[in-house]
Amino acid sequence: MDDEAGGGAGNLLYQELTPDRLLNAVESTGLRCDGRMLALNSYENRVYQIGIEGGAPLIVKFYRPNRWPDEAILEEHAFTLELAEREIPVVAPMIDEAGCTLHEFEGFRFALFPRRAGRTPELDDPDTLEWMGRFIGRIHAVGAIRPFRHRPTLNIESFGDEPLHFLMEHGFIPRELEPAYRSVAEDVMAQVRQCYAQTPGIRNIRLHGDCHAGNILWSEAGPHFVDFDDCRMGPAVQDIWMLLSGDRVAMTTQLSCVIDGYSEFHDFNPPELRLVEALRTLRIIHYSGWLARRWEDPAFKIAFPWFNTQRYWQDQILALREQMAALDEPPLSLGF
Repeated sequence: MDDEAGGGAGNLLYQELTPDRLLNAVESTGLRCDGRMLALNSYENRVYQIGIEGGAPLIVKFYRPNRWPDEAILEEHAFTLELAEREIPVVAPMIDEAGCTLHEFEGFRFALFPRRAGRTPELDDPDTLEWMGRFIGRIHAVGAIRPFRHRPTLNIESFGDEPLHFLMEHGFIPRELEPAYRSVAEDVMAQVRQCYAQTPGIRNIRLHGDCHAGNILWSEAGPHFVDFDDCRMGPAVQDIWMLLSGDRVAMTTQLSCVIDGYSEFHDFNPPELRLVEALRTLRIIHYSGWLARRWEDPAFKIAFPWFNTQRYWQDQILALREQMAALDEPPLSLGF
């Protein structure tokens, strides 16, 4: 999702990333493309599977211009390479003969990755959840060794205050719904602040940051992450709560399975469970802000035609009201 931080070249737009330019960029690294090209499901960046002469297809990711500075992208690459060196199953960028992972061609920055196949994990299966817990615990054990220096921290300001300000200032909310949205957003944000204030010992570590099923591929060998584009500092529970779904009983059972696996490799701080609904609330608000910031990208208008409609904002008001009730509930418990 969105973290405008600079970097890239001028006012480049993705419309300028033509097929010829795309293939020429890949070939600028010394590879020879065979002309096969398949666009993959990605909106923040542009990601393609490219056929390579005499070899297996590769994945090329073109980073959105002006989103991340080079230092932040390289820090993402260094983190995934650090994980891969410890035999943790992540898809790390390829390193060229000069030791580089980040390339530039006519203003566009890109990286190459090996192609990995897999399916969406079955998160209703207890064994899968426990395996996911072990996987995330291993990532966090490495993530806790040192902090990011160039990547952001998941906090109330960047995931709540800033997107709300953007939405209000740029007129995305219909005039007749703005008072209701503003009121419920202010009330729920006050609850989020209170939730953070009541949670002792929050420790920010390096995270995947966007740990949902769409970023996990499952194979016979187990899970692997394919996208660390949103990695950042934050509380460990951020990489856990998105694996949970259903009612309170279901989520408690799922959580127990995840933490059983997680605890084999890293200590979990139970008070952070108080942040689950706060983090869910921030994600709801941040998601609307992300769509709004990207609304001038033609790909977003095609992929998200329901955004910025009367119905969308009515649903957002309802979702935030539901979060107000959820934030009043006791946090999930591990049962010990």
